[in-house]
Amino acid sequence: MSRDMTLFVDEDGSAYQMYSSRDNYDLRVVKLSHDYLTATTQDSLLFSSHREAPALFKRNNRYYLITSGCTGWDPNEATVHEASSVFGPWKLLGDPMQGPSAKTTFGGQSTYVQPIQGKPDTFLFMADRWNPKDLKDSRYLWLPVSFEKDQPIIRWTDQWDLNAGTKGY
Repeated sequence: MSRDMTLFVDEDGSAYQMYSSRDNYDLRVVKLSHDYLTATTQDSLLFSSHREAPALFKRNNRYYLITSGCTGWDPNEATVHEASSVFGPWKLLGDPMQGPSAKTTFGGQSTYVQPIQGKPDTFLFMADRWNPKDLKDSRYLWLPVSFEKDQPIIRWTDQWDLNAGTKGY
């Protein structure tokens, strides 16, 4: 079973699929072939804690993984884990969200963290804001990622400027 997932290409060109399985109780990672078209036998259980919506990124040789709980269409608290390898072990750091509605990931669910090319240490957190009553009217949430003591922090802000850098939010 391969459900809610993300893809990640590391600095060395190796690609990985991180995915929920066993009805979203398990979160797993598998290394992809050199052409990225098939899974290899390098497949590992990261943890079993009923998490989904993996958003994986790397900074300063550390991997960070933001996930969502499994509560159907209802937003919930995010978590962030940290590891020195894509295969773990993963250490729980807590909820990276700060500000109004942080405990519900600002009404969203993690989907991706985009490193901004040409801007070192600049990342953009993306979340789905599902509208279960009218799915075609679902939206996205984009917020800058900052770091405090090497821990990712995502603060609610009504507006921000990507050109201001991580200190300008």
